[in-house]
Amino acid sequence: MITMAQENPQEKTQDKQIRNVVNMISTDIPGEKRLIVGLRMIKGVSFMLANAVCVVCGFDKNEPIGYLSKEDVLKIEDIIKHPRKYNLPVFLLNRRNDYDTGEDLHVSGANLNYVIENDIKRQKKIRSYKGMRHAAGLPVRGQRIKSKFRKTKSANSKRKKK
Repeated sequence: MITMAQENPQEKTQDKQIRNVVNMISTDIPGEKRLIVGLRMIKGVSFMLANAVCVVCGFDKNEPIGYLSKEDVLKIEDIIKHPRKYNLPVFLLNRRNDYDTGEDLHVSGANLNYVIENDIKRQKKIRSYKGMRHAAGLPVRGQRIKSKFRKTKSANSKRKKK
């Protein structure tokens, strides 16, 4: 006779309903994705941060994300938005020593696009080297430009037409 303590843990997960889509920080994640892979689909969440979130919450990284309850999803969102509140190390954050506030922040989702856009505009305005490269449409991080980064069709227009 099988008691409650002797049940197979896989049977418990099969009894739960899996959601098809989980919405986290304005991102729709398919419910059959593993938790760690699904978290990586959120803009601004790296592998290391996703791993740390799973450890802090105590969730299995390989469990499908569709099995999470709404409370669990809200807790994960809070950890991603405010990682310093949960004592995650500073090197996991993507906005250390913010230009405006000087604080260590983590920005994710649509806010990340907005912050990056403002950084580039500020660099163009103060006419820094990186800002000038952005304005000219050239590579910013020192790549070679002899054979790559040809954005105009002027090189093709020099060919003679038959």
